[in-house]
Amino acid sequence: MSRKPKKGYFVKGQFVAEGSEMDLLLEAERTGGERSRTELKKESDELQKLGEALLTLPAAAMERLALPEKLVEALAEVRRITNFEGRRRQMQYVGKLMRQLDEEARQAVRDALEEQRGGSAQQTLALHMAEKWRDDLIADDEALAKWLEAYRETDVQQLRALIRQARKEAQPDAESVSKGLAPRRGRAYRDIFQIVRDALDHPDREEDD
Repeated sequence: MSRKPKKGYFVKGQFVAEGSEMDLLLEAERTGGERSRTELKKESDELQKLGEALLTLPAAAMERLALPEKLVEALAEVRRITNFEGRRRQMQYVGKLMRQLDEEARQAVRDALEEQRGGSAQQTLALHMAEKWRDDLIADDEALAKWLEAYRETDVQQLRALIRQARKEAQPDAESVSKGLAPRRGRAYRDIFQIVRDALDHPDREEDD
């Protein structure tokens, strides 16, 4: 199978790969030496990392950014490449394309990535809150009263039955005690978590009712 040619250009008969050290040096010369090669290299590395972070964005977020077609295609190619060296070269090319974006477009990319990180943090917080409610409900009857006061549409009988079953399942048997194993977690433990998570994820149901 033939290898895909590198992206680049020729200068005085010498091939220069896009995003390479030589490419950066030539760019410094083209800009009249206004910025040093070190400065250009630092900016290139930062923009290459920013471009790599774009790979984590969902398709809908990428579409909203309306990035140049060349950059979108280059990122898609990165996903297809499995060879380490080939992927490294392709990311250099992505970095070069990122340098061609104006500052407004670069900031839009940063904002989209920050928005995604914020969403992930909120999801993690919601997960921890659901886990705490589940553990409190199993451990303490007072927690059930607090839950029912906040989420009155909960099926009380179902939740009480699941709590009783979870407590029963958590009782260590003789074998677990002798081996020093943690109490096993059964289906009731998982079902309580699901009830709690659904209620926390959809608080508007309570308001609508």
